[in-house]
Amino acid sequence: MLRIAVPNKGSLSEPAVSLLAEAGYRSSRRGRELVLTDAANEVELFFLRPRDIAVYVGRGQIQVGITGRDLLLDSGTAAVEYRALGFARSTFRFAAPTGTITDLGGVRGKRVATSYDRLVSDYLAAQGIEAEVVHLEGAVESSVRLGVADLIADVVETGATLASAGLSVFGPPLLESEAVLITREEFRDDPRLGTLDRRLEGVRVARSYVLLDYNVRQRDLEEAIRITPGFDSPTLSPLVDSEWVAVRAMVHADEVNPVMDRLHDAGARGVIVTQLTASRL
Repeated sequence: MLRIAVPNKGSLSEPAVSLLAEAGYRSSRRGRELVLTDAANEVELFFLRPRDIAVYVGRGQIQVGITGRDLLLDSGTAAVEYRALGFARSTFRFAAPTGTITDLGGVRGKRVATSYDRLVSDYLAAQGIEAEVVHLEGAVESSVRLGVADLIADVVETGATLASAGLSVFGPPLLESEAVLITREEFRDDPRLGTLDRRLEGVRVARSYVLLDYNVRQRDLEEAIRITPGFDSPTLSPLVDSEWVAVRAMVHADEVNPVMDRLHDAGARGVIVTQLTASRL
């Protein structure tokens, strides 16, 4: 069976479980089960701390997992990124008391509090900057006020928590992070991983698109197709009235309403939008 590590809590957990469920895997727990067996799909799901997932995958006990790119890079294991999954996006930044440090050079010789020691140390080394990295397990925003550090390096989503602690971000991001599918190099060509990847990507694509159906006169067809070229090409079907044709095309979900407006202006009628749940493209 293919072993899949799934985050058991935090911002990664619910979207990961939903993604797997939409891909056809049994991923909903009745209680606090640590392991779910999906015999029909020949997989076992292991619910683990997000930070530990890269460790298990990196050591080969579990073939594939879902975790954050920041956690993967901080793990220092043999696990590698297989595919970005497009959710739980965040930015990893330096932050210091407002007005005290304004550029990366100001970090030199300072104390940097973080929960991501390896990630920060590797970044500073790559920039040729010497600084003391102070490891803390969470709540690093308080470290400056308590005198443990001069600045912090942490995941930033909205920045509200930093602002409430009197901190401001500076310098370029250390990392743009998001949820990623991870594995080891020797598992890349495993057909079971290929099946999982196709299913997950099929769900991701389906979430990004909707199916648009409409009728349009033959004389307006060329303009309508320019508006909805589809994923590869739109599907055309004849109607009883030979002056009209039915068109079906995939459209980006975030563009569907402006597209519908343009179609109406171009003479399309009977425009219907259908949500997609899965795809293979």
